[in-house]
Amino acid sequence: MKKQLPLLAAVFLYGALFSQDSQSFHATMDGKSAQALQELFPKEVSILKTIDNQSAVLLTEEAAHHLHRNILTHGPGFVYQNSAETALDVLNKKVSKSSQLLNLTITENDWVNHSIGKVNADNIKNHISTLEAYGTRRHDNAKGKQAALDLKAKWETMIAAAGRTDISVVLFNHTATPMPSVLLKINGNTTPNESVIIGGHLDSISFSGQAPGADDNASGIASITEMLRVLLDIKFKPQKSIEMMAFSAEEVGLVGSNDVATNYANNNKNVVAYVQFDMTNYKGSNKDVYLTTDSYNSNDLNLFLIELMEHYNKTGSHVFTYGNTICNYGCSDHFSWAQNGYNAAFPFEASFNDSNPYIHSSNDKLSVSGNNANHAAKFTKLGLEFVIEAAKSSQAFLAVQDQNINKNDLKIAVERKVLKLLNIDFKNVKALKIMDASGRIVKEILNPNSNSISLESLKESYYLCIIENNNGTIKSSKFINQ
Repeated sequence: MKKQLPLLAAVFLYGALFSQDSQSFHATMDGKSAQALQELFPKEVSILKTIDNQSAVLLTEEAAHHLHRNILTHGPGFVYQNSAETALDVLNKKVSKSSQLLNLTITENDWVNHSIGKVNADNIKNHISTLEAYGTRRHDNAKGKQAALDLKAKWETMIAAAGRTDISVVLFNHTATPMPSVLLKINGNTTPNESVIIGGHLDSISFSGQAPGADDNASGIASITEMLRVLLDIKFKPQKSIEMMAFSAEEVGLVGSNDVATNYANNNKNVVAYVQFDMTNYKGSNKDVYLTTDSYNSNDLNLFLIELMEHYNKTGSHVFTYGNTICNYGCSDHFSWAQNGYNAAFPFEASFNDSNPYIHSSNDKLSVSGNNANHAAKFTKLGLEFVIEAAKSSQAFLAVQDQNINKNDLKIAVERKVLKLLNIDFKNVKALKIMDASGRIVKEILNPNSNSISLESLKESYYLCIIENNNGTIKSSKFINQ
C-alpha cells in the first residue's frame, strides 16, 4: 500500500519529473481515478472517452506511477492497451456473466486433508528468498526475463523428478514486454478441455532503487510453487485440467494476464474458475484471508472459497479466518480474467488498508514478514483446497447431486423467495446461517425447526447456507435468491 501525498506536495514532487520526452501509452481505468489524475496533471493525462465509469486514456509513465503510488493501494489501477482503438473497444465490450451457479461441491476430503497436511512453510520461504535475490524482476530488465526462464526450469525439474508426463510448461511471449509469462498445465484425465486456473505475477517494481518484491509478488509465486510440489508429492491427477500461471508485467498494466486471458477467450477456452495469488505473506490485519468483493469479482466463486474455509479451516490443525476487502479497478491479474467473462476471485493477505506498506520499494523484503512464510502457507492450503475440489469431473458432481439425500451434505431449493431444506434432521441442528458473498452473516437462526426459511428480506444475489450440527460438523450449499 502506498500512502497518499498531500495534493500540493504530490504536484511538486511529480511535476518535476514530467518532460516533453515522457513516453505516453493508452490504457483503460476507473473513470473517477482518471478524472482525479487529469486534474492533478492535465498535460500528462488525456481522457479519450468514458462509459459507465470506465475511461480510455492516454497517459505518461510518470502519471501512471503517480496513480500506482498515491491514489490506489495495490496494483497498477489501469490496464495497458496497445492503441487508442483497442482502449475504446474495451469500453464498448460487454462482459457477460453467467446467472447459473458454478458446479462446485465439496467431496474430496481425503485428498484435500492429505494435501494441506504436507504444506511446508519453509519451502515457500526459501523460494521467496530466491526470487528476492534477483534484486529486481522488473519486466523490461534482463533479470525479469531471467526470472521467468528460471521459474520454467524449476517447475520442469520438479515435474521430471516426479516422473510425470501429463504436465507441460510453456512460455507465453508478449509484444509489449520482453518478459514472458510462464504457463503450466496438468492435463485432466476426463475433461482436459476444462481448466481450473490459479495464477499470480512474477514481475516486481520500485519507484527508486532495487525491487526485491518479496511480498509483491514472490510470495504468491512461491505459494503456487508449493501447491505444485504438494500435488506432485501426493501423485494427484485431476479430472479437469489444472493450470498454474506466472504473469509478466502486471505492475505496468496487467500486460501478461490481459494477453493470456484475452487469448483464452478468443479461442473459446473453457475456464471453470480463476483464483489470483498476489501478496500472501504480510499479516497486516486481525483475520487471515481477505476476499476481495469488487463488482467484477465472482460472488459465486467467493462463496465457494468461503465454503472451503468453513469446511476445511474452521476447526482442526489448519484453522484460519477470513474477512473481505475492496481492491478497485485493475488491481491485479484476476481483473483480466473477469473482464473476459470468466469467474475470478482474489484472496488477499490483509484488508487493503492494512496491507504491506513496503511494496514497490527497495524494502519489500522477507524480513518485513518476520523471515518466515507462515502466513503464505495458509493461502497455499486454500489454493490446494480449491484446485482439488474444483478439478473433479462433472460426472462426479452429477453423481453427488443424484445421491444428495444419502450424502453428508446439504440439499436445498429456492422457490418464490423461500429456502427449502430437503434433507435435514432438525434434532441435531445447532444453527442455520446464511452468508452473502463478502462472508457477512445476513440471517441466523439458532435451533431451527422449520425446513422453510423466508428470503424476502434478502436482495437478489448469491448466498451460502450453512448448517452447524451439535456434533460440530458443517453442511453447506450455495444458492441464488431470485
